[in-house]
Amino acid sequence: MNAGEVLRIGHESLVLAVETAGAVVIFVGAVWAALRFVAEGLRRRSAAAFTPIRLSLGRFLTLGLEFQLAADILRTAFSPTFTQIGQLAAIAAIRTALNWVLSREIREGQRQVREEGVPP
Repeated sequence: MNAGEVLRIGHESLVLAVETAGAVVIFVGAVWAALRFVAEGLRRRSAAAFTPIRLSLGRFLTLGLEFQLAADILRTAFSPTFTQIGQLAAIAAIRTALNWVLSREIREGQRQVREEGVPP
């Protein structure tokens, strides 16, 4: 095995590890939010009780998307073509827009929680 093959395998492993980390973060956040949703639904019936759960899920999604974007950047860092760079730019723009919307929703939800005095 030559140095180029070792680099390629290491690079692919690194990309896979970062992608997996992002998927795990999103999965853990979804499971955690679902469990809290069921528990809160059994205890309280008000919609305001679910706002903190939604905010927490949004944080998990934001972090998971950041990991996925990092994996995309790593993927194109190894001898990129113009097509790959264009695809990365499109993916980065979409994920950045999603993160911006999620962050805005989180801020709005936090403001709502503060105003309504809902415990986290």
